[in-house]
Amino acid sequence: MWNPFKKNTQQNSNQSDATVDEKKKDEESSPKMNMLQRLAMKKMERMSPQEKAKMMQEVFKPENKDKLLSAMEMMRKSGQISQEQYDMAKQKMGE
Repeated sequence: MWNPFKKNTQQNSNQSDATVDEKKKDEESSPKMNMLQRLAMKKMERMSPQEKAKMMQEVFKPENKDKLLSAMEMMRKSGQISQEQYDMAKQKMGE
């Protein structure tokens, strides 16, 4: 259990500084996400490569293309992705 009155030793402070620095780097590099986005991201990280490939095939079906484009358009308007990223994604999709 953490004791707020316990004095930090040099070893403890160095170790805690390293973990704090890693957390700050992760927070700075990742965009701000809401709770559902974080849950989805964690689920994606836990998926096997086969499950990810299957999911991507499902997403990129022609009948889902309009939904995907409208979602990307909303992301571009809200500033989550830039115009260059939007154009690159459309180009990869064959638009």
